Amino acid sequence: MGLLADRVNRIKPSPSSMAGQRARELRASGRDILGLTAGEPDFDTPQNVIEAATRAMAQSRTKYTDVGGTPELKAAIAEKFRRENGLEYSKEEIIAGTGGKQVIFNALMCTVGKGDEVIVPAPYWVSYPDIAMLAGATPVFAPTRVEEGFKLRPDALERAITPRTRWLILNAPNNPSGATYSAQELKALAQVLLRHPHVWILTDDMYEHILYDGRRFSTMAQVEPELKARTLTVNGVSKAYAMTGWRIGYAGGPAELIKAMTKLQSQSTSNPSSISQAAAREALVGPQDFIAQRTAIFQQRRDFLVSALNSIPGIRCHVPEGAFYAFPSCAQLMGRRTPRGSTLRSDEDFIMYLLEEVDFAVLQGAAYGVSPYFRLSFAASMNAIEEGCDRLRRACGKLA
Repeated sequence: MGLLADRVNRIKPSPSSMAGQRARELRASGRDILGLTAGEPDFDTPQNVIEAATRAMAQSRTKYTDVGGTPELKAAIAEKFRRENGLEYSKEEIIAGTGGKQVIFNALMCTVGKGDEVIVPAPYWVSYPDIAMLAGATPVFAPTRVEEGFKLRPDALERAITPRTRWLILNAPNNPSGATYSAQELKALAQVLLRHPHVWILTDDMYEHILYDGRRFSTMAQVEPELKARTLTVNGVSKAYAMTGWRIGYAGGPAELIKAMTKLQSQSTSNPSSISQAAAREALVGPQDFIAQRTAIFQQRRDFLVSALNSIPGIRCHVPEGAFYAFPSCAQLMGRRTPRGSTLRSDEDFIMYLLEEVDFAVLQGAAYGVSPYFRLSFAASMNAIEEGCDRLRRACGKLA
């Protein structure tokens, strides 16, 4: 009998993490690798947040805390949900974990098993299917169309639901496509979900504040209160507050589910870092004006990047409505030949060609469930974005 459990063989390493690692390895070997792969803001954590962490350490707040978060952090999360989303959660309905990924992991591990299905609209964040499979469930991929902004439509949701469906995972603004949903679009999806009371909803709102062109954010439990009792609203401080390394995610949901998730967390990581919790509390209750300022910078980068991509023959990119990724198609380049004589047959072939030919690292669309596409992050300096576009144009120009 082998050492490894079967559950490990159901999943694969995160493609985004591995791509970043490969780029670092090539840089270490002396290659001038430019990577637009990072799923994190290039801004610094706000100074008031850093100072809150420093105070917590100076005050010896370095001990264990309640497993699901300190009372102070839970109160800040509850106030955030009230202030920004019009949602009321008690402290028993809130959990803080070591990043949003752990919160999602807790939820699925507590609720699904063999024979259950989890609906995941495609394109999707790479971890959703693997977390579902690790929990024993089967991911069911609901298709979206670029012509409709990569948004899940009610008829596609209806077709994906079966008696075995336990969850719908809805991520907006979406990684990798940047798709967002208006309140009216969410209400249309809610009408489908109201007809299927056995389906729960997990909304991953991690990119909530990174919206463009004056859009306003809405989340499912907000627009359809009848669904709140079976909705887990997940968020965190990673993206809006440039705190990816602090590892704090959180969620609001029904007390019974939160209690089970907390019990599971007590036997895995226990509480998130006490210092990170103090920092996250300050992020949520402190000044918020810098978020809009940083989002305006992201929008400038988006506008430049999308325009540059669409000027490259063979590349087509829709305009993302939120988050900080572009998700262009390279379909017109399939079948073309590289200078070394190989034929491009997939988006993975294409991104490997970019890496080998012009030292440019991006991520393959197949990792996100849609091909032939690729993902670029514009959470990078304008100089890096401009250089990336130059390298991409040069590489495409060499194809025959």
